[in-house]
Amino acid sequence: MLDRLAAKPLVKSRQRVQDHAEVLTSAWLVDDMLDLVKDESGRIDSRFLEPACGTGNFLVRVLARKLTTVKVRYGRSKFENRHNALLALMSIYGIEIQRDNAEECRSNLLSLFTAYVGAKAEDEWVRAAAFVLGVNIVVGDALAMVTVGTAPGTHGQPIVFAEWGYLGRGKYQRRDFRFDRMTGRGTVSEGEAHHEVFQPVRAYPTMTVAQLACEETIA
Repeated sequence: MLDRLAAKPLVKSRQRVQDHAEVLTSAWLVDDMLDLVKDESGRIDSRFLEPACGTGNFLVRVLARKLTTVKVRYGRSKFENRHNALLALMSIYGIEIQRDNAEECRSNLLSLFTAYVGAKAEDEWVRAAAFVLGVNIVVGDALAMVTVGTAPGTHGQPIVFAEWGYLGRGKYQRRDFRFDRMTGRGTVSEGEAHHEVFQPVRAYPTMTVAQLACEETIA
């Protein structure tokens, strides 16, 4: 799959380049960049955000590296292998102003995850992963830090990202934080533990893969 993505053209159309400065990142450049942060790009729960993620050229290769780590550490346990693979997916985030790109990015990440865990279409693992990607890959404007959408309530809203955590024994935790508040972290002084940047806008009960698979995302 990585080879297939690497073979895709880096420019979809001249019009898109003119309108959105859209030029996708080449595979060799992505790999060179990730090698600069090799320890983090291979860590299962390290979080990566691509503010102009396009079709996922960058994020797919991050996920591939994380899944390599998962296999080394948990390959002998199907249960832990699959749950940590989902955690690796949960740690990847993207913002993309072009809806078709965001959808393709989600599809590419989902395909890689699905192939790794050996799931089939409509399997609860596929549905759970699709839900996570619907939350983590946002159709929005990274500069304005707001969502972009056509459905009621999906345009101009503050971008919110989910902080996912794996608690073990098949249980995940989710807390949502506003992107614009998180980017203000540099203004927070030491000891301000109650500052809004640290306060989730919403916290959820722990969830299993089966419960995640039953959730619905409003893209």
